[in-house]
Amino acid sequence: MRTSLYDLSVPTFLQTARAVGGFLDRATRHCGETGADLEEIVTARLVPDMAHFHFQIEALTHHAVWGIEAAKTGVFAPPPLVGAMPFADLRAVVGQAVTTLESFSPDEVNSWSGKNLDIEIFQPLDVDNATTSSWVPRTMAFTPETFLLSYSLPNFFFHAVTAYNILRTRGVPLGKYHFQGRLRTNSF
Repeated sequence: MRTSLYDLSVPTFLQTARAVGGFLDRATRHCGETGADLEEIVTARLVPDMAHFHFQIEALTHHAVWGIEAAKTGVFAPPPLVGAMPFADLRAVVGQAVTTLESFSPDEVNSWSGKNLDIEIFQPLDVDNATTSSWVPRTMAFTPETFLLSYSLPNFFFHAVTAYNILRTRGVPLGKYHFQGRLRTNSF
């Protein structure tokens, strides 16, 4: 059996986006049980030069939803970042991403397979000395498959695991199985 563009993308984004929603729920419960301030997590980060938790959540939803849209349209154009927002709103952002991803049908996504896409993405001028001020737009030739597999999915997973790690540093009881989410097994 051949793996389709839909199989590679939408269910993969959904599995992890739902898991992220689950660990946001666990963070809410943890803070309620321990008296920790849930709102402090919004601006938490792993190291001083890394983006805050709220950025990780927005970025992972952008790479999922707008990555799929880019496969469709050839334009990667997520909306501007909102920035710091109440923790409950971050959970809503993830929920909206799940709802949007669920709206894509296999036939629709698979119909985009193999087409040529010239997509503008931001890349560092010098990978070894990259800073946020050294990133420039570059038009790159992709197919929907190569764009999703080499750009959107790696970025999506980076931001998901960074959000997970920020929650772990705040004492939220999470394990690898929480990150994996519900596995897609064969149904017999």
